[in-house]
Amino acid sequence: MNARVLFLVLAAALAASGCRSLREHRTERIAHAVERGDTAVYLTPFGAPTRPFSPAVRVGNLIFLSGQIGTDNASANGSTLAAGGIEPETRATMDNIKATLAAVGSSMDKVVKCTVMMADMKEWDRMNAIYRTYFSPGRLPARSALGANGLALGARVEIECIATA
Repeated sequence: MNARVLFLVLAAALAASGCRSLREHRTERIAHAVERGDTAVYLTPFGAPTRPFSPAVRVGNLIFLSGQIGTDNASANGSTLAAGGIEPETRATMDNIKATLAAVGSSMDKVVKCTVMMADMKEWDRMNAIYRTYFSPGRLPARSALGANGLALGARVEIECIATA
């Protein structure tokens, strides 16, 4: 059974059962996108974004997350950065990534690639000390990093990820 047929059967079964959990709603939405022939599914797990980007886009079995910064929530509507410097900001950033992945049906164990943007590369070691605690030993994703001359909301760090579904 190909993936398209499987999604359609799953969506039909969910609709017939009347059960509408978040995971089921997401599966149904993906099934409808596959039925329409879409190759990308734009995921908005926290409602309609107020900023001009999708929190996540699913293409096949890959989930591309927009960059996250250390705001008070993962919805992209947060505007307050974690206070206290690079460590609390990195922790909030990683918590936002974790929440977004969970909301779209993935997890930190499924992250395969990250890009880290930092306002000050001198904070690299302190950021890494927090970053590594979010991944299982032996399952560190591939990663790139770069220094930036300014990040959204004056953040110290922004991280984007690619994960599997």
